[in-house]
Amino acid sequence: RLVLTKIKNVNFGFTICYDLRFPNLFRQLVKKGAEVILLPAAFTVPTGRDHWETLVRARAIENYSFLIATNMCGTHHTNRKTYGYSLLVNPWGKIINKAKSKPSILNTEINLNEVMEARMKIPAILND
Repeated sequence: RLVLTKIKNVNFGFTICYDLRFPNLFRQLVKKGAEVILLPAAFTVPTGRDHWETLVRARAIENYSFLIATNMCGTHHTNRKTYGYSLLVNPWGKIINKAKSKPSILNTEINLNEVMEARMKIPAILND
């Protein structure tokens, strides 16, 4: 089910981990008004290393939205190793802030005008 909320006039869409592999979900959130999409995740080291950044950037680019993708890092109680490398990606696919493989706080201002600017340059959202 699609989950969106508005906080201080900003439309947020919510996804989680495995959702990153389903581009249509992100498109549906954007068509419902999402400007920023949040994605908490626990990608493991192998899939994180090979897929994480590529998929996060692709979802931001496809939907001309900010994507805030937080990914767990470290070794967990079951010896599961998660990748880390949380990302803040702008609507053009540029990484504007990132963490590495250690817990971090990313404090970053975003310019929501970038969402409309990108969507006006290439109005792909209107054509599917």
